[in-house]
Amino acid sequence: MAEALGVSVTDYTFEDCQLALAEGQLRLPADTCLLEFARLVRGLGLKPEKLEKDLDKYSESARMKGGEKMGIAEFAASLEVPVSDLLEDMFSLFDESGSGQVDLRECVVALSVVCRPARTLDTIQLAFKMYGAQEDGSVGEGDLSCILKTALGVAELTVTDLFRAIDQEEKGKITFADFHRFAEMYPDFAEEYLYPDQTHFESCAETPPALIPNGFCADFSPENSDAGRKPVRKKLD
Repeated sequence: MAEALGVSVTDYTFEDCQLALAEGQLRLPADTCLLEFARLVRGLGLKPEKLEKDLDKYSESARMKGGEKMGIAEFAASLEVPVSDLLEDMFSLFDESGSGQVDLRECVVALSVVCRPARTLDTIQLAFKMYGAQEDGSVGEGDLSCILKTALGVAELTVTDLFRAIDQEEKGKITFADFHRFAEMYPDFAEEYLYPDQTHFESCAETPPALIPNGFCADFSPENSDAGRKPVRKKLD
């Protein structure tokens, strides 16, 4: 059919469409790298339905680590998969500095988005449990930035205006209850505070992706979709 219509064939699955088009407080930008992450998840044989059941287990393990970085072997053990080229590709998405160490919390946030793309607040709540201070579950601006960058699959994101809008008492920290209350009052907060001027996010590809009608990142085409390849650039930090 594609040949008859003169259009290209893509290797997106139904789950990819759900991820890219999901309604929620945080709509994924066109050049999100979570589509590549989702494809690697599938390549490793990790089933979304099982992952969703295991999210609490993964998040508790990540919370106990408290931001302590881990290498590829421990990363594999945490996900209960063997070390492989595919896993190394996934690992590199979170190894922004190239140090060979990653924060498991970031991977758990990305897994939550892939497993339940329309349930934004559930993902944010899970992230607050992992990043939040032990005494009150609060996070600072730096942690909020990390949470939202990972949830959106982008390399750069400014959250200062959003954080200040939520932290009206200027405590320098916010809880999930604060975030949830703000999101309920301002459901379009992302458009206003995170990318009001259509902020350009760093591309998944070596060159900026072309704009395409369905909002997918243009470099996710069949000829470039070999799940075992090394990523051209680090995507998440």
